[in-house]
Amino acid sequence: MDWITTPFEVGFVARAALAGLLVSAMCAVAGTWVVLRGMAFLGEAMSHGMLPGVAIAALLGGNLALGAMVSAGVVAAGVTGISRWRRLSQDTGIGLLFVGMLSLGVILVSRSQSFAVDLTGFLFGDVLSVRRSDLLILAAALLVTLVVGALGHRSFVALAFDHRKAATLGLRPRLAHAALLGLLALAMVASFQVVGTLLVFGLLIAPPAAVALWAGSVHMIMCGAAVLGAVATIGGLVISWHFDTAAGATIALATVTAFFLSAIATSLKRRPTAEVATVPSPRPAPELESTS
Repeated sequence: MDWITTPFEVGFVARAALAGLLVSAMCAVAGTWVVLRGMAFLGEAMSHGMLPGVAIAALLGGNLALGAMVSAGVVAAGVTGISRWRRLSQDTGIGLLFVGMLSLGVILVSRSQSFAVDLTGFLFGDVLSVRRSDLLILAAALLVTLVVGALGHRSFVALAFDHRKAATLGLRPRLAHAALLGLLALAMVASFQVVGTLLVFGLLIAPPAAVALWAGSVHMIMCGAAVLGAVATIGGLVISWHFDTAAGATIALATVTAFFLSAIATSLKRRPTAEVATVPSPRPAPELESTS
């Protein structure tokens, strides 16, 4: 037991754990809708699409979070605009913006010789350097996420399963889609300075996807994803402490590992049922057929 609790006796590790728990809860809400709507590629594009805004803000000495928010907003608006062209799918717009924004970010980063360390922190985060002010920002972002998620729950459900029905019911699917993109951007922007875009994307997709394999409702997916993300955060920090590995990357790997374990467990549980279902029912014995 001491092997697990000892790391959290240190102040910065305890703050890192609390930050991870807040991010896990926030990403569980936004990530559930991302998984149900099949928007994982959009999440990845938005996470890496924040790079130009962060780079410009760093080069100008401005606020990194503001730069990230503007950049994420550009990606969201671009995807929405391109998807209105009937001849182009949404994936096409996401792919173009993903490559374009990432390329622009790399070009901007290459203009500064001192940006290498900042870029590493942007991708992998520095969860062990979380400050009290960062925790307050994450707590406020989580509160906004919960409020928006609760107010838009009915619209999000209809949008996730039947876009046309959502419009028929007067649930304003375009507004719901915009709000969903806002939740996704908020999760990314509020978390990247603390845990990096790699960890944010891992917590955003892996826990909801793992729980969605066996959960029966949206609320179960959200709650299960929050718990799974919390377990991955604590486990990743413990492993990072004892084996001297990168904390953010270890937590991200723990979330992905949890998904594959859930997928394997689900397949093993369903296999016996499938085998029984495929076994043909035995034919009546010959003597019973002759006596009938």
